[in-house]
Amino acid sequence: MNTQRWMSTQFFSFYLTWGIFLPYWSGWMIHTKGISVTQVSMIMSLGLVARGLFTLFVYPFLAEKYSSKTLLNGMAIGSFITILCYIPADSFSSLLAVTLLLHIVYPTLMPALDSAAGLLVQHNQLKDYGKSRSWGSLGFIVPSLFLTAITASMGDKVILWALLIGMVLFVCLGFLRAPDILSKKVKGQQKKQVGIRSLFHTRHFGLVLIIVILLQAAHASYYSYGYIFLQDIHAPQAFIGIILNISVFAEILFFTLADRVFRNFSVGALMTLSAMGSSVRWIMVFAFPTVTVFCLSQTLHAFSFAMSHYAFMKFLIQQIPDRLIPQAQGIYSALALSWSTAVFTMLGGVLYEMDPRLAFLGMILCTIPALLLAIVYQKSAVKKGN
Repeated sequence: MNTQRWMSTQFFSFYLTWGIFLPYWSGWMIHTKGISVTQVSMIMSLGLVARGLFTLFVYPFLAEKYSSKTLLNGMAIGSFITILCYIPADSFSSLLAVTLLLHIVYPTLMPALDSAAGLLVQHNQLKDYGKSRSWGSLGFIVPSLFLTAITASMGDKVILWALLIGMVLFVCLGFLRAPDILSKKVKGQQKKQVGIRSLFHTRHFGLVLIIVILLQAAHASYYSYGYIFLQDIHAPQAFIGIILNISVFAEILFFTLADRVFRNFSVGALMTLSAMGSSVRWIMVFAFPTVTVFCLSQTLHAFSFAMSHYAFMKFLIQQIPDRLIPQAQGIYSALALSWSTAVFTMLGGVLYEMDPRLAFLGMILCTIPALLLAIVYQKSAVKKGN
């Protein structure tokens, strides 16, 4: 199996499971375990905190000690075992304990996969990151194409079993032969503390990090409450999965074209466009709480998420040495994909119980500052020729 195909397979198989966990897991706990929206908000938010701590402090350390292939396989097996623990969990405290454990191993697969992809690109073994990442987006939509229809007839209990089956597939595919460089530890790796200091000595890294933190945090309400919001605005249950996946189709299209269409766009320009698209997206959902407008807003996921992620990966590949990629991915995952999302998930939960629309409007508290900072960064980068 060539490197492009191997990376595409890994992205596809992981996001196949993520397409079950991300949009459906909060609803699964509410509907099958009998907990409230406020309780699930607390559980998922604390899970994101645990995820951030692990990816910021533990994952970079493990990346120094073990190869990318070893980490991917170990975390995949650990995720499968932890998901099994949800079966006997039937109280708030037990669900919280299992969720904290799951968020240590399962979401960390995302920075591990992107670290592997970045390393392969830097060593000219992966020619098209966007193409491989688009397979991840394709994997994300596959379960929802049939899962929502199944839950409509059999109930939300099937969500757990679908996730377990997906994890079995990911574990099995993880044992395919990987590119040789991923089976070796990166040489010349510095200690974690030195690596983090070196990252913030890289020109513009701190500013770029703040921008992507804000842009990713703006998805908190959508990730946690998009599923139940569609139920609240009376979207047909059998079509909710399709509606949620409109965003992923837009994401696939973006990643498929990104390396060709946006190759010459600067990181600052990409982030500016991302912030603009994200702001428009959440204002649309607030102002027009209808199924039709929600569907239209989903196309802007190509800007709010995909373009932001692509811009950060472009900055990482261009500016960050390969020995510091795990540290950069750990910080990005902890701050942009975990802690900031945790904070705004709790805020979104409070706003949702006041008025579901406010949970989405509240996300412009992230996107407007991100837009202003992206413009500042773009002007600064142009002046310095970076």
